[in-house]
Amino acid sequence: MRPTQPLELHHSWPLFERGQRFDLGYVHAAGAPLRAAPTGERVPAWPGVGLWECDLRDNALTWSDGVYALFELPRDTSLSRAETAAMYGEDSRAAMERLRAYAIKHRRGFTLDAEIRPADGGRRWMRLTAAPICIDGRVVRLHGLKQDISHEYP
Repeated sequence: MRPTQPLELHHSWPLFERGQRFDLGYVHAAGAPLRAAPTGERVPAWPGVGLWECDLRDNALTWSDGVYALFELPRDTSLSRAETAAMYGEDSRAAMERLRAYAIKHRRGFTLDAEIRPADGGRRWMRLTAAPICIDGRVVRLHGLKQDISHEYP
């Protein structure tokens, strides 16, 4: 039987050894490197998958086309972390915020299945994968993947 509630991860995966920098090496199916796209730049698209990044200095979000599609938002939509977090189901938002705080504090990544309510008013499930980007041992950004997994939650 498939779960109907989000599955919380009770651990996170380590990304750093002391003094070591980590670069999340996304790899496109063709083997070409893939990275989060700065504003205005396009990245290769995978159906149902998008890249995201959050700059912790100001919570500025950068999304690839796949994330805009997941949230049913036009590509030119101005993004606010508070507004997009409000699109998460209440339990999913609470779990995401706890894991996000832990990831920043302990320089660890996480994966969470979260319910979202896209702009079209429907309901969708996504798998959120997050990894910290550190400079001089301090987390400065989070980035990762958001994948539509609605088919796993009937």
